[in-house]
Amino acid sequence: MTDREELEIAVKALDSKKAENITALKIGDLTVLANYFVIASATSTTQVKALADAVEYNLEQAGVKPKSIEGVQSRNWIVLDYIDVVVHIFTDEAREFYQLEHLWADGEKIDISSVTTP
Repeated sequence: MTDREELEIAVKALDSKKAENITALKIGDLTVLANYFVIASATSTTQVKALADAVEYNLEQAGVKPKSIEGVQSRNWIVLDYIDVVVHIFTDEAREFYQLEHLWADGEKIDISSVTTP
């Protein structure tokens, strides 16, 4: 499975559970951390967990397991690391505080409209 396919599965999973403001950034040319970051917002800590569970389930169904999952206890920000694709799920407040899109502004924004509902 390609990293782009992993990205699309993660985005579809987030979209299916009503994640807000889903953003995908190609960062592979900027860092060795990953090829893509997926960033999404949730309206509550309960939704943060539900979104993370959906991503994990859908990628596992495709045969992909995370290298690590962090933040499950705090539930304000859960990070699922799939090596080439890293998924960040935030509450609105945590997303505003950490401003990952600003930190990775040199990354290429990926058009994900073909895999999300309008």
